[in-house]
Amino acid sequence: MATLLNLSDSDHSGLSDQSVSTRSSNRSLRIAEQERRKNEAEDPFVLALKYFSEVEAGTPVTGNDELENNLIRVEKVAFSRGLSPEAISVMLDFAMSLRMGSSPCARVLKCLLPASAVPQEAVVRAIVWLTVRKLPISTQVLFIKWVLTVFDMIDAKDKLRAIYGFIFSFVTDENLCPFICHLLYLLTRKENDVFYALCCTSLLSPQGRQPYLLYLLSLYKVFCPELVTLSIPSRMKSGFKNHISPWKSALVGVQRRNGMQVASSISLAFAVRDKTASRKRKHGHLELPSLSPVTIKEPQAAQGSSRNLVPMQQIQSFAQLLQNMHRIELPAQMGSLLGSSLALQYLDCVQDESALLRLNFWLGYALHEEFLFCSDGGANKNPEEALQFLNRLLSAQHFLQEGFNSSDAFLFKFLNVWDGSLLRPQILGLLSNIPVIPSSQIKALLFDPLMQLFFTSSLFFKCGLIECLNHMLLKWLTWHSAYALEDDLDISLNSHTSINITLSGFKDSVMELVHFVGRLASLGLQLEGCHSLLLSFILDFYETVCDTFLKFGLPLVVMPPPGVFYPAFFAADPVSVDRLAFIMHRYKVNLTSAKRQEKVTEQAFHISRQTFREFNRYQVFLVNCLWNSNMCYPEAEVRLSDELLAQSGVPQFSTRFDLIHHPAFVSYALDFHHKCWPGRKETDLNSIKQTKPWSWYLEYLFTQGFDGLKDFLQNNISRRVMIGGDGSEDGTQSQELGSAPQIKQPLLS
Repeated sequence: MATLLNLSDSDHSGLSDQSVSTRSSNRSLRIAEQERRKNEAEDPFVLALKYFSEVEAGTPVTGNDELENNLIRVEKVAFSRGLSPEAISVMLDFAMSLRMGSSPCARVLKCLLPASAVPQEAVVRAIVWLTVRKLPISTQVLFIKWVLTVFDMIDAKDKLRAIYGFIFSFVTDENLCPFICHLLYLLTRKENDVFYALCCTSLLSPQGRQPYLLYLLSLYKVFCPELVTLSIPSRMKSGFKNHISPWKSALVGVQRRNGMQVASSISLAFAVRDKTASRKRKHGHLELPSLSPVTIKEPQAAQGSSRNLVPMQQIQSFAQLLQNMHRIELPAQMGSLLGSSLALQYLDCVQDESALLRLNFWLGYALHEEFLFCSDGGANKNPEEALQFLNRLLSAQHFLQEGFNSSDAFLFKFLNVWDGSLLRPQILGLLSNIPVIPSSQIKALLFDPLMQLFFTSSLFFKCGLIECLNHMLLKWLTWHSAYALEDDLDISLNSHTSINITLSGFKDSVMELVHFVGRLASLGLQLEGCHSLLLSFILDFYETVCDTFLKFGLPLVVMPPPGVFYPAFFAADPVSVDRLAFIMHRYKVNLTSAKRQEKVTEQAFHISRQTFREFNRYQVFLVNCLWNSNMCYPEAEVRLSDELLAQSGVPQFSTRFDLIHHPAFVSYALDFHHKCWPGRKETDLNSIKQTKPWSWYLEYLFTQGFDGLKDFLQNNISRRVMIGGDGSEDGTQSQELGSAPQIKQPLLS
């Protein structure tokens, strides 16, 4: 019992000490709070805010030194560290309520620089004040500009969207309409009443097809296409201009001094104008914004959100993306999607048309401002930024397996002013992602500017352009084989547009592209002296073209022009001749399959007689030159006069381009001769044409990796050369293989 009493006494003592400590702590807090309130009461800025919140209506402005002093104090704080949400609310309410008339309104609005966030309630009250009091039109425009500038800093948007119809009523005002349309564009969601789409359409009659109205209508058309039947151009200039704003540079400075990340809406959508330039100059267009939420909320407010949205920047894995696929809140700046693979995955899976519209708007604006509209250097002045930006754009396009409409529209304009060297790999990479262009427009949009660049640029640009067009053709053909409908009637251009193109229209576009590359290749080989590097890229292109029917299912066969075929055959490197033989082999396989299908299927396409004639002419030429040692046969397309050949002094000139004497294979023939007859002092290459050496020579060539040559010969020579491991051969081959024509029957149209 004594022990318990002792413990009890000690406990009481501890509780007493704790109580004293708590009272002492509470007293310190009360003293600190009193000191803080005293300091605030003496703070000139707090006194200034109190003045503007309590000033009575009708107070005169002229000669009011108290108003001037308090306004100077507010401006000093605003331009140095920004205004708190409470200060923004007080000053905005003072300006819009016109308690001291309209004269101080513009000055007050220009100093509304938020330090962190803008209260949504203050913005809603200010919009209501637009009709309660008669504000000058210049003040109304200034206020809407301020809302657009700080839009991404408003802490919530639900109440603003609740008065969507009230805001929409201002579109009838000719002065406010451009800015109201921009604000509505930012606020519009699927749940907005489609009634506004009809109202917006009716405004086109009195105001005309203004870009800002068309841009707003384009968003309405995404949500309710059955109501907006107006045809809206797919490639139109930006509808919302980058208006001069008095808050831009000051707001950037405030946020940097406060150690905050500059709001993307300030650094991107509202860049500061360079007064020394004739056009708008960039301030961060090429810097991808970070993933930031549309609204700035406190954690408690976020948890209690009725919509329960998940900001994109909180998604850290693909599993989280799948779990929250239909609850994701898109970021404030759509350009930030380009830097996140998860965001691109969301964009590809959900295919939100409004998100794509916003992304194309941002991307088109950035590309035009940086590469087309700036007169003080643009991408030339900041090559590293431009390089990183375009690489990110290319990476996003490769991820999505398609390009963006805004980048396509930019390229069609940029090609007319491009010098062919600025960021060449990136521009050509973007060019290769361009979707199918109708044959009626492809010449003006693509071929004419590329033709000028091709003939005035270096060899390496020519090679890069041919490679780019090859990738473009590959993507067109791959798209066709993947997305064409079974009946081959109508096929959609890509998964994010409603533009359709018929199969015949697609074939016309592909044929135009192949013929264009054929013209470039023929003239380019002449200009560059049949350079082997350029020829290699050209043959890459025709390796794609020769398999359009079997590999990609497109009923089209286009032969290479003579300006490509003959330089490839007469090339001094064996790789080019081997690849040409492979291309001709694949042409025959495709034509034979198409011919066979034409006989058994009613829906088979018709191959023109001209295509068969071109193929037969090339095939006969190859066999006569390589196999029969007879280049000067009567039907040859390439012929020289006997007098000129005699003057050349070349013995047996008709055999100079067979498999033994061709400049591309003569080194192999010499090596084979030395290995076959190591004891001979004199070299007689004609001895290889004997039956056994010829079989061995062919086997020797085929072991060197000339698979294209092997396929061509085995597919086109009627008397088979038996090349076995033991050297056995067909007993019918007793004569020299060059003594008689060995070609199979040509294909007949």
